[in-house]
Amino acid sequence: MTTAEPTEPTTTYEQAREELADVVRRLEAGGLTLEESLTLWERGEALAELCQHWLDRARERLAAAAPAEGPGRG
Repeated sequence: MTTAEPTEPTTTYEQAREELADVVRRLEAGGLTLEESLTLWERGEALAELCQHWLDRARERLAAAAPAEGPGRG
């Protein structure tokens, strides 16, 4: 059995954020069955994790690109 390298999600941060906003709007509007609400909630949780992934990656890239702060800097 081989272990695959983790791959980047195919959904962009912007796409995930927009879909998450739509999920929130639909949940707030109400009128859904319990099952529909739970399904949307679960999708929202997955989208929130995906957005966090992208934000973490951006933070890592910024940290790697920033000059190291040493004595006499900053």
